[in-house]
Amino acid sequence: MASASDTRESDAPPVGEEIHLPGNSVIPLLITVGITLMLVGITTWIGFTVVGTLIFMWTLVRWIRDTRHDIDELPPEHH
Repeated sequence: MASASDTRESDAPPVGEEIHLPGNSVIPLLITVGITLMLVGITTWIGFTVVGTLIFMWTLVRWIRDTRHDIDELPPEHH
């Protein structure tokens, strides 16, 4: 005879697949800083534009690389 705890466990629905969330990152903040410096540099000093563009491009490339790495780690049926 099955106990009450056995029937509760068997009535539970199967465990669904795990939800993938990216880890915490400072990259979106750095992209925002880069864009802000680019815009401020347009009206003030060209040096801000250059530095902002470099920050923006570096963080954008890194963000894309990190995203591709995360996608490669997903199971094949999720690609």
